[in-house]
Amino acid sequence: MMEQIPFPVLRRVAICGGTHGNEMTGVFLVPELERRKKEKGDAGRSVAFTTVLSNPRAAKECRRYMDKDLNRCFTKDTLSCPITEDTPYEIQRAQELNSLLGPKGSDAAVDIICDLHNTTANMGLTIISYSWSNWIGLHVFKHLQATITSTPVRLVLINVPPCEAYSLESVAKYGISLEAGPQPQGIVRADVFNFMKQAVDAILEWTEIFNSGKVIKGGEVEAYLIQKSMDFPRDATTGQPTAAIHPQLQDQDFCLLQRGDPMFLTFSGETLNYEEEQPLHPLFINEAAYYEKGIAFHLALKKTMSIPSIRADTDGEKN
Repeated sequence: MMEQIPFPVLRRVAICGGTHGNEMTGVFLVPELERRKKEKGDAGRSVAFTTVLSNPRAAKECRRYMDKDLNRCFTKDTLSCPITEDTPYEIQRAQELNSLLGPKGSDAAVDIICDLHNTTANMGLTIISYSWSNWIGLHVFKHLQATITSTPVRLVLINVPPCEAYSLESVAKYGISLEAGPQPQGIVRADVFNFMKQAVDAILEWTEIFNSGKVIKGGEVEAYLIQKSMDFPRDATTGQPTAAIHPQLQDQDFCLLQRGDPMFLTFSGETLNYEEEQPLHPLFINEAAYYEKGIAFHLALKKTMSIPSIRADTDGEKN
């Protein structure tokens, strides 16, 4: 059994929505959380939580972004680049958010950023973390998986050093992204909204349990580790896709894709099969926002991971 790892008490949590302005669950949930906070306040809470509409201009226009994908603007270089009158809006906004919630990599950064996203893919509720050793984030996932019953809850890991991570949640000490779907861009679905709201409530509940000093027991979790991305087949001259996701693969996110399984259906009617030797799990299948990025889906390896028990170091509190 792994030892109990002490962590500082969690004091600041930020719930961010609208990082992509046409992902409407976060756009609508942030104001609802603000309304509820004004009604109830922070009385009795050990954690102060902040709500942030990350990309207000894009949210107002119901667009993913204005000039540049905000969720790719949180690298060290982008956050430190000089601002001029020609600097894209999202880079300026990223630096504002870094000042508000960070600075990234510093002791002053908020403890947890929970960034709310929607996907058009059939992903249920998916927690994304950049670190295989983000024990706070992995325990939050474990709690959500035990709490949310209305949709599958899964964990995706992208093993990138936090300093190289490019998305908003990487500003926090223990950032996570929540992907909820399927939901088309520019609309809100009540079922998706509700399980995202349940997830936010469960995260805030977990922080209070953790801060009480109670030992949070470890154990095993299943995680999907991103290995590579697959693009659509494309015309060599025009660069346009020549096929769509095969009907047998569409909406089957997290299935096991094995050699010979249907993958694409060309517009002329030919089935193109998965030819990789290693079976892998497709994620974000046919995600609308990935068309511009040349991605039909990601492929991930499923792995069982052991996570240690953790506790809040309440004895180490100075105040």
